Amino acid sequence: MSIATQRGDSGDTSLAGGVRVRKSSPHIEACGAVDELNTQIGFARAICQDEPISGLLKEIQRELFIVGGELVTPATARMKGTGKGPARVTDAMVERLTAEVHRIESIEGVLSDWSLPGEDPAASALDVARAVCRRAERDAVRLAESGAEVQAPMLAYLNRLSDLLWLFGRLLEHQAGLDASLRTEDRRGPNWSRAW
Repeated sequence: MSIATQRGDSGDTSLAGGVRVRKSSPHIEACGAVDELNTQIGFARAICQDEPISGLLKEIQRELFIVGGELVTPATARMKGTGKGPARVTDAMVERLTAEVHRIESIEGVLSDWSLPGEDPAASALDVARAVCRRAERDAVRLAESGAEVQAPMLAYLNRLSDLLWLFGRLLEHQAGLDASLRTEDRRGPNWSRAW
């Protein structure tokens, strides 16, 4: 059986449960952004030489399949038939990301200034992933605003993940002894270090 079903040639696709929607629907936009995020994280992981970070990125990629599955499952299909729904994004998943954010923030020298992307290949790939994650978060918010059911842990997960991706990049730069600070001697200003 070919993956080229031709059922989407006219611009339609199926949500979980068989509901047909346009490929421009908020469900598909949000799921597509999460798919793009997963591939970008995969690229960052492929070039990252730090094994602990690579391992965490792989775990996150697996979790993003849960995120995507939840985004393409309308409420009407969630409990249909079996009495069970798909795996859900949980508070525990968010808490695990939060704990990692706090761990990296506590490392002396990681948070010193806004970061200018481009000093390290893997950190730069993580910066692209962070920007895609922010877009996925915005798309999930738009999906919720369209009236679809989007659970609070889903939005919290994407928000926390963008913070963590940014911090992974800063940690890699810090470990490599690279200075990616936005501020320079001739361009002074307040030193803020926050994920955009």
